[in-house]
Amino acid sequence: MKNIEKKIRDIAKELFEKEKIELFIGYEAATLPLKSRPFFIQSKEGAANSAESPVTNLVWNSFCSNNLAVFLPKLFETDPRSRRKDPSLKPKIGIVAKGCDLRSITTLIKEKQVSRENVFLIGVPCTGMIDKGKVEALFSGDEIISADERDGVLSVNTRKGVNREIKREDVLQECCRACCFPLPPPESTDILIEGKAREPGHGEYAEVQEFESRTPGERWDYFKQEMSKCIRCNACRQACPTCWCKECFADQDDLCWIGVSTELSDTMIFHLIRIFHQAGRCVGCDACYRACPMGVDLRTFTRKIVKDVDELFDYVPDFNLEEIPPLSTFKEGDSEEFITEP
Repeated sequence: MKNIEKKIRDIAKELFEKEKIELFIGYEAATLPLKSRPFFIQSKEGAANSAESPVTNLVWNSFCSNNLAVFLPKLFETDPRSRRKDPSLKPKIGIVAKGCDLRSITTLIKEKQVSRENVFLIGVPCTGMIDKGKVEALFSGDEIISADERDGVLSVNTRKGVNREIKREDVLQECCRACCFPLPPPESTDILIEGKAREPGHGEYAEVQEFESRTPGERWDYFKQEMSKCIRCNACRQACPTCWCKECFADQDDLCWIGVSTELSDTMIFHLIRIFHQAGRCVGCDACYRACPMGVDLRTFTRKIVKDVDELFDYVPDFNLEEIPPLSTFKEGDSEEFITEP
């Protein structure tokens, strides 16, 4: 991973020096263990030729979980009052993209929320990200004060003096285990950094199939149980890279059928509609699931919508800019049973 990290820094520095970008989005070490955080470098800072350049703070490790695509729509917003659509007026952005990030960026480009000619895509091979919650659960409330990952082993130190080594594979995020796209294809990036990626996952829907095997009443009870935890903080919406609506339906003040309260009916409607809005968009990055402070099992429901779109329309969001998303087109062979046979 250190080799990939060095290449990211070298690429960022070169892009700034050649004035190909104005902003670089990557990761830096966070102040808390088991975390890396999004990192933004502007052109004046990144072009600095010294050891103090912020480019040297860029990292690549097993804690780079954030889907960086989430920041792009805001950066490419156009003033609705302006008639000027010149791409040259939009920022030039370099961005680090693992498989799930790049699939989200591809979706945003197809939905015209991101300008392809204005983003420099740096693909990185991904070996999966460590699940912070899984690691913390192993220490029964003891505070983790440091963690370091090397050669497939995570070394953890706690406040109570416990020092423990954990196999990296045992604490990977579930979305990483299932991921079928750990290595971005070269043709979908501007630069693909060489390195070893995780073997593609099974891409199956075992957890969804278990959910589907329950009776309708049991499924509904589970949905209500999970939604009752929600505090309507909107963290899931804000973390999702393809929740790009300029005004969310839930924030409109003229709706008579949904409120902004934490009453169960309001909460369930919010999540049902938000999840359906992800049909053909969700890449299974689990950004919403990780962002939720209440531990709502959003993964089961988002995976369900991914499975339905896959089976009904034979579509999974990938790196193909030419393929039209299923909700943006219609084919004569598309199933219509869902309209009358829920």
